[in-house]
Amino acid sequence: MIVFSPHPDDDVISAGGILHKLQQNENEITVAYQTSGNIAVFDHEVRRYLDFLLRTADDFKFGNERLKPFISQVEDFLSIKRHGAMDPESVLLLKQRIREVEAVSAINTLSLKPEQARFLNLPFYQTGKVRKDPIGERDIEIILELLEELRPEIILVAGDLSDPHGTHRMCKEAIDRALERYRGDAPEVWLYRGAWQEWSITDADMLVPLSDEELRLKISAIFKHQSQKDRAPFPGIDEREFWQRVEERNQATAKLLDQLGLPEYFAMEALVVQGGS
Repeated sequence: MIVFSPHPDDDVISAGGILHKLQQNENEITVAYQTSGNIAVFDHEVRRYLDFLLRTADDFKFGNERLKPFISQVEDFLSIKRHGAMDPESVLLLKQRIREVEAVSAINTLSLKPEQARFLNLPFYQTGKVRKDPIGERDIEIILELLEELRPEIILVAGDLSDPHGTHRMCKEAIDRALERYRGDAPEVWLYRGAWQEWSITDADMLVPLSDEELRLKISAIFKHQSQKDRAPFPGIDEREFWQRVEERNQATAKLLDQLGLPEYFAMEALVVQGGS
């Protein structure tokens, strides 16, 4: 099973509940993060990690001959950086690593291991700007290579196409085009949603019940994405934190089903089976 996540937090925001249940049931899961999400990291997060590096190097007497000049170079750039200016490769890489360690920590909260994470870094995203390149041949090849390596029976894909800058839509396009070329048995495609809005119960093919404890665990995983907490760089029109949106939407889905006379649950995630009725 592959869980495709456009950014390094969409997996836990939109499908953290089912991801945890699948792991508990001993499914073989790989979480594939399609983009680095590095443009969505504030500069102050980079400064915080650089300070940690510098202090740790001093504490343990690591060689600082290259580290200190590098940190000074990055700090000098950040101190004169103009609003909207592009980051150099070194800063983009630092921001990428911040998102990666957050993603690993988040899935670990759901009992997954670090080796279950794959960071694909699709080339279309790597412009250093909000505006991305069109999906290209290499983007499709990277997805196809992963499908051919793992031969999944099920894939979870972000069907939430309302993100502000279209990255989710482009990530889904890359998967769809790779599936067209895939020569193995076609996997079942489950579409998750929730970062920006939730599937309605009339659209949903699967409803995944969550207990109070399971919803709290999912929110704890979202909290691991510290660079996106308190104030995300691209929150959309909803200014609430992602965990607050998730809490309200998952509980609202369960409440609506209860009002329709179906079994009562604390919260629910909704999924659509692509091509399903």
